[in-house]
Amino acid sequence: MLGNQDRSQEDLFVACPLRELVPDDHVLKRVNKVLDLSWLRAEVRELYCDDNGRPSIDPEAAVRLMLAGFFQGVVHDRKLMREAQVNIAMRWFAGYQLHEKLPDHSSLTRIRQRWGEERFKQIFERTVAQCIAAGLVNGETVHMDATLIRADVSWDAVREQHVARVIAENGAEDEPRPQEPRRGRPRKPETGTQKVCTTDPDATLAKTSTNDIANPSYKQHTSVDDEAGIVLDVEVTTGSTAEGGRLREQIERVEKRTGRKVKTATADSAYGTASNYAACEQRGTDAVIPPQRKKPRSACIPTVQFKYDAKHDVVRCPRGRTLLRKTRVENGWVYRPRAKDCKTCPLRAGCTTAKTGMRTVTIEDGYPALLRARRRWCERDASARAAYVRHKWRAEGIHGEAKTQHGLRRAVRRGLWNVRIQAYLTAAVMNLKRLAAALLHALLALCASGVSPGKPGTCPRGYLGTFSHLAPSRREPARRAA
Repeated sequence: MLGNQDRSQEDLFVACPLRELVPDDHVLKRVNKVLDLSWLRAEVRELYCDDNGRPSIDPEAAVRLMLAGFFQGVVHDRKLMREAQVNIAMRWFAGYQLHEKLPDHSSLTRIRQRWGEERFKQIFERTVAQCIAAGLVNGETVHMDATLIRADVSWDAVREQHVARVIAENGAEDEPRPQEPRRGRPRKPETGTQKVCTTDPDATLAKTSTNDIANPSYKQHTSVDDEAGIVLDVEVTTGSTAEGGRLREQIERVEKRTGRKVKTATADSAYGTASNYAACEQRGTDAVIPPQRKKPRSACIPTVQFKYDAKHDVVRCPRGRTLLRKTRVENGWVYRPRAKDCKTCPLRAGCTTAKTGMRTVTIEDGYPALLRARRRWCERDASARAAYVRHKWRAEGIHGEAKTQHGLRRAVRRGLWNVRIQAYLTAAVMNLKRLAAALLHALLALCASGVSPGKPGTCPRGYLGTFSHLAPSRREPARRAA
């Protein structure tokens, strides 16, 4: 029989609460009970006047609206409020009834400006603490990686500007640090130019590989736990920041946040510097990082053929001649041979250029640790390669999920602090998803084994009560589970 739906008469009343209209397996319904924002009102109270002005938007409702948008991949405020106007799940999650008017999109912008990035960082840190309390974080193996976030600017806003003018306009904070005077001929004055963005000065040009085109970008540095993929640390910098110099700070922040010692840290070859290997050895952390491959200079014997003797602090060339330590540079020492040794060497034509006439070798700080790391990867350490395989789908998978599902491929707003807020909320959303899913699986496992939720030694009843409707019944476990 062909059915007919009457659309001429609209409903005047809804005879059930909004919760009943939201599907039980909806992500917002699963996350509702694991999300705790009761502390937020007292945290932001000092930013508002108690006896003057109009009542503000409830802080928890504002954050819930933002999080609901990130869960659905809606990161623009205008589009978020349009979607929340007709989305029952978003209304229920934020605490708005069907007849209530939603706040204007500009109110969310003013809230971010008033609160600052630190309040949103606390929201992210609270989700990490919840995951630690739920037993989802091991803290011993951490995967670290960085990714570029395209800035919210157009190429028409990128201009070339003289370096001297940029330094003069930015003031003393961005001036280069004073260095010791160099010997020899003075350097030529800096007359080059650099590209800057006029609409978003915090964004800098960066690219993922040498073959790509540099775009105005920000860079997110992420630390992910190996146990369940919980994001433990997030830091956003300008796009030109080298990720290799952030490794030690990331490990320290992770250890402070989890209260546990990081035993294994994995990263890609961008972190494979001598200083990082040496720092990890000093703190007792196993650095599973492939060493960087440096391109040899044209028509010259590569530096790897020069043997470094750490005991006597000398370098020996392929002919066995000794190079002595001479000059200190920013990240190491320069070793030079005697002039007569290079002058009579039969390998001089392939080792030096006609202009220099003498070969110099720079040994970085922590070079012995770099040699041990190279030897380890050449010997194909099975444990290191297995940990690096997990790094690829843990750390890089987090970045892929954030960009494809939660809108982190491109910055929504301009300014470093705005991008940091976006990164904190995205990381918080991914942690909440994993927390809700893990607790649901724990409830299903407990019910399947015949253990009642809330029994001592099991997960808290407050969390598990959210998913009790999905648990199989004791009377018919086979049919419900199927």
